[in-house]
Amino acid sequence: MERYDYTTQRLYVTSDLGKDIVIPAERSQANYLLNVLRMKNGSRILLFNGRQGEWLGEIANAGRKVCDLKILSRTRCQPEPCDLVYLFAPLKKGRLDYMVQKAVEMGAGILQPVITRHTQISRLNLERLRANILEAAEQCGILSIPQLVEPAKLEDLLRNWNTNRSIIYCDEATDKTDGINMLTKLGGKKLALLIGPEGGFGEEERLQLRALNHVYPMSLGPRILRADTAGVAALAIVQAIAGDW
Repeated sequence: MERYDYTTQRLYVTSDLGKDIVIPAERSQANYLLNVLRMKNGSRILLFNGRQGEWLGEIANAGRKVCDLKILSRTRCQPEPCDLVYLFAPLKKGRLDYMVQKAVEMGAGILQPVITRHTQISRLNLERLRANILEAAEQCGILSIPQLVEPAKLEDLLRNWNTNRSIIYCDEATDKTDGINMLTKLGGKKLALLIGPEGGFGEEERLQLRALNHVYPMSLGPRILRADTAGVAALAIVQAIAGDW
């Protein structure tokens, strides 16, 4: 496994990356590098675009509000994208930001907002969510940028689901507490994790989920967790037992 440099600033760019390529920094990025981080010509930075690995670069042609990024050498190759699909009922803004960031950090490859009966948020700022995804990737050394999928109603999602991928959903009402044994049997298979809203799933939604052979309920223990906490806990369990940890 290639070693990640935790000490050098990382920056996501949309341009192609390669040795000796020079790309202009976006205005907001140049302002951050030059005026917030106080970088100068020759300052080193790590660059990635989600396609071509990670590259060491340096600040060049720095002005007051503009600069270029000169690519020097590749530091890490591009890995395969993470396979875990993370399905979540949207939360209020601050807690949603946290949930999305943690899902990226913990290895979700696709993020899919799901509208359920008790979902309190009807409209989502997808650009804000994408910005949170990129920020989490920059801060945590992630090279494969998770895909953000348009929101879908739960019933539509289940109706059109590819049953080759199993869904694990967290439900405080389930009497199946042996999640470790269940996840062990699912190890190596394509998985999705579904986290419901703050009010939990509706009874008709539970009935719909339980009727599907490719859907498995999982308990998170005797305590009722907030939805954002449940997401982090469930991701850790799934990744440790049946995921890529």
